[in-house]
Amino acid sequence: MTPPVGGATEIAARVRAGELSAASVLDEALAAIEARDRELHCFNSLMGERARERATEIDRMVGAGQDPGSLAGVPVALKDNICTRAAPTTCSSRILEGWTPPYDATVVRRLAAAGALLVGKTNLDEFAMGSSTENSATGPTRNPWDTSRVPGGSSGGSAAAVAAGMVPVALGSDTGGSIRQPAALCGVVGVKPTYGVVSRYGLVAFASSLDQIGPFALTVADAAAVLEAIAGHDEMDSTSLERAAPRCSEVLDDGADGLRVGVVSDFLADASPDCASAVRSAAEVLAAAGAKVDDVALPELLHGLSAYYLIAPAEASSNLARYDGVRYGLRVDAPDVETMNARTRAAGFGAEVKRRVMLGTYVLSAGYYDAYYAQAQRVRTIVARAFARAYGHFDVLLAPTTPSVAFAFGAKTDDPLEMYLADLFTIPTNLAGHPAMSVPFALGEAGLPVGVQVLAPALGEREMFRAAAVVEAGAPPGVRGPVGTRSAR
Repeated sequence: MTPPVGGATEIAARVRAGELSAASVLDEALAAIEARDRELHCFNSLMGERARERATEIDRMVGAGQDPGSLAGVPVALKDNICTRAAPTTCSSRILEGWTPPYDATVVRRLAAAGALLVGKTNLDEFAMGSSTENSATGPTRNPWDTSRVPGGSSGGSAAAVAAGMVPVALGSDTGGSIRQPAALCGVVGVKPTYGVVSRYGLVAFASSLDQIGPFALTVADAAAVLEAIAGHDEMDSTSLERAAPRCSEVLDDGADGLRVGVVSDFLADASPDCASAVRSAAEVLAAAGAKVDDVALPELLHGLSAYYLIAPAEASSNLARYDGVRYGLRVDAPDVETMNARTRAAGFGAEVKRRVMLGTYVLSAGYYDAYYAQAQRVRTIVARAFARAYGHFDVLLAPTTPSVAFAFGAKTDDPLEMYLADLFTIPTNLAGHPAMSVPFALGEAGLPVGVQVLAPALGEREMFRAAAVVEAGAPPGVRGPVGTRSAR
């Protein structure tokens, strides 16, 4: 079911002009969710009553000649690890069953201030640990392009909801590629901003030095509009940068003339022919638009995967220690506190979360810290230096987002390493704290979408969006959602 009112920027413009009511837009979004979600399972919960109250208020403001904000009447879905007052936040985990936060995350407050309608919480790999949304305690999300395939992860519910036309935009979190990878597999735009550009206050932590919130959208312009609404300094987040939100919408029509673009050649050898070909074709589009394009060798980036799977579990083992059956969420009673803690965590955490907590605890333990965790941090520095070397010659980099198109359910669940390799091309950006985004650019194997990744140095969002807009304009028709469900193969 395709929303008849267009994308986020079109909806907001028409609502602000009084040509369209926020209430009617909400009705269409909820109808689309009702029609598709039983099959796709994008949502863990809905916030319809709260959204209707807000839609009524927006329509009243428009009628009174007031401006409700830049995203007036735009339905937005939230990944279910972003805290929402008076609505459950579960992280798709049993251990947070029944927990309702007492506050809204900063991004939730900023979306509301911009006039957005927050319609529901989307499914994810438990505590954002996964690349396929198969690790959710509520069951997997299905890819709207082919329901026998995964939507990617960990923000699979948000990506699939946008791709299926349920909402024009959604928020996800990106720790090692969890926005860009599902965006590529679902044929939508996904943005991971510079670390610190968007507040993490109210984001349930996975790996605190890597996590960053960002948007999914049908178009680069819609993604820019959402990023501008949620970004900017926040006193509630000690890692928040003291900078205003980047004005990316201003550069979308600037073209690529004079832009220096480096193609990360090391990634192409590990990508499928479809994914590698899409990068080369996108590079040709940029070159035709006036960019100076050349290959760049960055072999250090391939070591990012190993470093990530030591650093992220180490931080996760610390962050998840708070789920003990005492303060909130699931509690399994036992004769003593120690047994209660153990039984609660055994019952509440899924297999992948347990695997990463145990790995993280091990690498932080006495006798192993220097050999594993400290060494991984050194590799992180090497990755950052490789990027710095590249950005001395290029404004942006171009690479595959994923090694392949969406894979079938169960194809990688028995081999964690194979699953982890799905994030091979996205992880280095998180280690460096830089921005990157995936833009749908081609159709590959079985007619499934292929995303091209645009990377930029820290605070290089404007150059990144400028290049992404050119790549998007050069993509063939039929690449982006919304899409109808295809029969499972």
